[in-house]
Amino acid sequence: MDTILALKALIMGIVEGLTEFLPISSTGHLILANSLLQFTGPTFSKEKADVFEIVIQAGAILAVCWEYRARIAAVLGGLFTDRKAQRLVINLIIAFLPAAILGFLFSRKIKEVLFNPVAVAVAFIVGGLIILWVERRNKDRMSMASARIETVDDMTPLDALKVGIAQAFALIPGTSRSGATIIGGMMFGLSRKAATEFSFFLAIPTLFAATIYSLYKERALLSAADVPLFTVGTVAAFVSAFLCVRWLLRYISSHDFTVFAWYRIVFGIVVLVTAYTGVVAWVE
Repeated sequence: MDTILALKALIMGIVEGLTEFLPISSTGHLILANSLLQFTGPTFSKEKADVFEIVIQAGAILAVCWEYRARIAAVLGGLFTDRKAQRLVINLIIAFLPAAILGFLFSRKIKEVLFNPVAVAVAFIVGGLIILWVERRNKDRMSMASARIETVDDMTPLDALKVGIAQAFALIPGTSRSGATIIGGMMFGLSRKAATEFSFFLAIPTLFAATIYSLYKERALLSAADVPLFTVGTVAAFVSAFLCVRWLLRYISSHDFTVFAWYRIVFGIVVLVTAYTGVVAWVE
């Protein structure tokens, strides 16, 4: 395994883990990191890099599975007897479907048109402005005191469908899957904690399905020689995501998402300015 390529894979894994569950877009950051690191090249094709970026999401999802292992075990154990567990599983299936269907139909076209640094930067800025608007609206409505749904167990199938439609917007790189589901959930009446936890749970079927589908679809592209590199990225994503999830759960207990909104806006502006001035040669 090439040492330099392994180091780049390690960095990509860390970026994935740190950004997957924050409302700042892991896909967008991976596109930018790929461009800066020149991750693709003679020894690692763009097609392999695309699969790599999807597969290492499994590491981040395993971190959530570990953090919520007791809850997941309880849901699986009560799948045929516990109404609460059944309701959560049904809601996750409903929320999963919009992005799964639209992604299956349009993912190739989206990649062709929008998977570039400038499009990502624009999505960063637009998403940041939406977060600022939602947080201001929450404050005007006395924020969490007016939340209609306090826990994920209180959600209805219609609530799940609304969050699922919000997640579908994350097919646009730079939007952020977690940002779309968390902020969308808050717009639809979920408390910050309920929206965040449902976003975590929804990530499990969504990203595992994306990983399995990508591996199956591109199986002819990969070989046993790619396993070490993919392992480095996946393990790095697991460790960094685990630390990030623990931190985020503490953070939301006393903070809003405004800081992430400003980060998105400033970062997006920096990418646009450096792209148009030629300071950074962003690779599209």
